[in-house]
Amino acid sequence: MSPDSVEVRATVRHPPSKVWEVIGDPELYPRYVRGVSWCERLTPNSGRGARYLVRAGYDDEVEILIYRQDEHLVWSSVRTQRHRLSIQLRETPRGGTQISILLTLSGDQALSHLRKRIDEAIARLRDHLNAVPAELPPTPRDHRGSTLSVARTLIKAGVLAPARPDRTIKQLTSLARWGATVVGGYQAATAHGPHVIAYQDERSKYTFAELEERTNRLANALTKYWVTAGSRVALMCRNHGVMLEAFIACGKLGADVVLMNTGLAANQVAEVVREHDPVLLMADDELASLTRFVSTDLPRIRTWPEGNHLGPTVDDLIAGAPADKLTPPKQPGKIVVLTSGTTGAPKGARRPTPRGLGDAAAILSRIPLRAGEKMLVAAPLFHTWGLAAMQLGMPLRASLVLQRRFDPQAALQAIEEHQCTSMFAVPIMLQRMLDLPDSLRSRYNTSSLRVVASSGSALPGRLVEQFMDVFGPVLYNLYGSTEVSWATVADPTDLKAARTTAGHPPLGTRVGILDSNGVPAPPGTVGRIFVGNDMLFDGYTNGAAQVSIQHELMDTGDRGYLDADGRLFVAGRDDEMIVSGGENVFPRPVEDALAALPQVREAAVVGVTDNEYGQRLAAYIVLKPGAHLDADTVRTYVHQRLARFAVPRDVMFVDNLPRNATGKILKRVLEDGHW
Repeated sequence: MSPDSVEVRATVRHPPSKVWEVIGDPELYPRYVRGVSWCERLTPNSGRGARYLVRAGYDDEVEILIYRQDEHLVWSSVRTQRHRLSIQLRETPRGGTQISILLTLSGDQALSHLRKRIDEAIARLRDHLNAVPAELPPTPRDHRGSTLSVARTLIKAGVLAPARPDRTIKQLTSLARWGATVVGGYQAATAHGPHVIAYQDERSKYTFAELEERTNRLANALTKYWVTAGSRVALMCRNHGVMLEAFIACGKLGADVVLMNTGLAANQVAEVVREHDPVLLMADDELASLTRFVSTDLPRIRTWPEGNHLGPTVDDLIAGAPADKLTPPKQPGKIVVLTSGTTGAPKGARRPTPRGLGDAAAILSRIPLRAGEKMLVAAPLFHTWGLAAMQLGMPLRASLVLQRRFDPQAALQAIEEHQCTSMFAVPIMLQRMLDLPDSLRSRYNTSSLRVVASSGSALPGRLVEQFMDVFGPVLYNLYGSTEVSWATVADPTDLKAARTTAGHPPLGTRVGILDSNGVPAPPGTVGRIFVGNDMLFDGYTNGAAQVSIQHELMDTGDRGYLDADGRLFVAGRDDEMIVSGGENVFPRPVEDALAALPQVREAAVVGVTDNEYGQRLAAYIVLKPGAHLDADTVRTYVHQRLARFAVPRDVMFVDNLPRNATGKILKRVLEDGHW
């Protein structure tokens, strides 16, 4: 079939040298051209002869045939022989640039469609060069439209489904009395399916009806410990059913729950208790040593008894208390989640009470969970992501499978044994599952899994590819934070298109990229990521300064950009960016490059002080067992992939990386140079 061509010409008011900053770097093209989701350099050189992997609905390899700086770039398809692209720049008499684009294609393709894409790309490039602020997504105003979208999502997920009239009335009554709280959700689930398993852990298995009775008894018992509406209870537990029961019981009394991170040091535990002033501490026996600096005047309840520890257990309280139902408090209790503390001391963040099922619908619009899920919750329940799993499980009437400690083989065994349909995890857990020998991993049938939902830290591109190669297209990556809850979700289609993307915003969520002045950044520009949804946090419990709000959006503390198809890419934390020799550098692209080395198990990159350049990058690398690598090879490899100023001058090989209890790397520990 004879080739066809699309030719487009446009003029911009900037000189060729300025236009070439984008045109001369094909890796930037996805930011401007819709349908081009990925472009990655495959060769050390970046000029003539360089080769790139280009993804535009299919993978193609292209080679740069002509590369005359500020003048002319030509590439040609190598792998599929499907196209050839020519971009010429000519300076106009008034100092602008005429851009001439010629795209030659072989095969049956819609030329008018491609012409439109090129016109749109030039418009985005022009706005970028002219520093025209990108349009922010509009604030939702059409409540009817939003309600219809929410309803469709909930119906599709099976949250709203036909049932016996008496059970439907009980469900609606529970939600009306208790609201979209933990208590309301579990009571509604009890009304719909009282004999369905609510949770199972290493010791216990209870139905929704049994859970309702146990939490009534526990709530009545807790009143003797001055747990009332507005008081605070500190929970320091691993993932097990008693933690869930304590959570629900506190909700029935209207008490605030402070979720204590099990990875805190003893002095940090004492500080969190001092700041939040709970009336009761409920903790696992194994964590008792972490409470040694907490006043003995604070009453304690044992949530997971072991050994010869003294004091009442939750089961003791339940056995001796009546099962009388409780009246909903005037105001629902708050949930306080501690920030990760990766860059400083953890702070308590007050989570808002959901206003209805619309918040669940937001996540369900991007992650296809269904009613009746059998959900393995591997992410810690004290962490925002584990908490989200529990909260999403309520309207779905999900059976939660809980394991106190994550073990990759035990997780696979649980998936097979319980026929789990979904799993909530953090990235290091997925990595540990992949680290198992193939012969061991293949013993377990995981075909029941439809969704593996990951959040909590960045997913390395190599991990994305390997996980979906092994487990299939089941991976969903949620980007968010304790403060903004969720921002975007990358589904398997997104991750296949661009493995490092954070994806698209879910229903009712707005994402904007703003500059340092709070003005929307031009298209393709890296800026500060701001998010708007109905679950932005209510503030820090210690009175710390509020997070910046601009255009009804909250600052995430991260930097990133949106590509031409609206996918979000996170460049890194705002406070992780360093300035080396006048260039802004983020560690994350370097970490992604290092993770692609076959010898590397994991890597972390931080900024350190440099007398000559102000700051420089330092890389900490964990090698795979039996692998060998040296610092010079690492530097040469990074230099082939990234700009000179992104090459780490310090390369350290270590046995492991410091992590908190949720698996996040503690970069502040690396920055002090003592690891």
